[in-house]
Amino acid sequence: MSTADWEQIDWRTHQSWLTVRGRPINVIDVGDGEPIVFVHGLGGCWHNWLEQLPRFARDHRVIAFDLPGFGDSPLPHEEISVPGYALIVRDLLDELQVGRATVVGNSMGGLISVELTLAAPERVARLALVSPAGVPINYRPRQLPKILVFYPPVALAAAWVGDHADAAARRPRLRRLLLKTVADHPRDIPAPLAAEQFRGVGTPGFLLALEALVEYSMTDRLEGVSCPTLIVWGEHDHVLPARHADVYAAAIAGARKVVLAETGHVAMLERPQEFNRLLAELLEVAPAQSPVASSERALSA
Repeated sequence: MSTADWEQIDWRTHQSWLTVRGRPINVIDVGDGEPIVFVHGLGGCWHNWLEQLPRFARDHRVIAFDLPGFGDSPLPHEEISVPGYALIVRDLLDELQVGRATVVGNSMGGLISVELTLAAPERVARLALVSPAGVPINYRPRQLPKILVFYPPVALAAAWVGDHADAAARRPRLRRLLLKTVADHPRDIPAPLAAEQFRGVGTPGFLLALEALVEYSMTDRLEGVSCPTLIVWGEHDHVLPARHADVYAAAIAGARKVVLAETGHVAMLERPQEFNRLLAELLEVAPAQSPVASSERALSA
């Protein structure tokens, strides 16, 4: 069996801890060139981008990190919110001395990336969104009380999976069970890659971030995005329906929409070659002219 590109890298040599708003954040920083910043989704971690980081580190500086409350980054001091996370990403870019970057986000990370783009457009050269949140789903507020009731045992199970990621990934049935919500064909995700995804589950930010997401809508603000934008959705996304891609594409002028067949919520993991090709094409597009710095306009310091 051939070794994937990401398995050939000692990621510890590219890892650092940066303090942002008084809390440490686990950061992966690889390569040189025009920067690309990857923002993971709810329940995720920087490992969600393992299929992208080696590919784009060849000629870019690629940055991925664990949002506070996820992966190895502790919870933030303040209450979790979408604007708060966008502020943290902005401040992280300051710490990394990154003035402007292409920003790539999945699910919740896509919503955070849009929030950052609207609040600090001078920091975002291009935007790639993979099944972004932000279009309200009517049933979610009604379901939240049920989630709160069943969450404690689920959290314990998730913590066990996170602590036994390799063992869980080696069991095909368990691997498929754990991935079937986010992946249309979970068996296509190799066990080593699945194990790296499992390491990010069971962290304390999940429920707090879910509560922040439930009623958060971006639909009336999307037209404010003016940078080149790629929207990628899975045809069989069971988390956020593919029809939401139309909402994003209709609101963002000039956005390119691609719906991938037989794909679920994590196209970058399920269809890495196709997604990487689409992202590479976006990187060839000249960024919009940088607006006057306005990072404090919508984000409270």
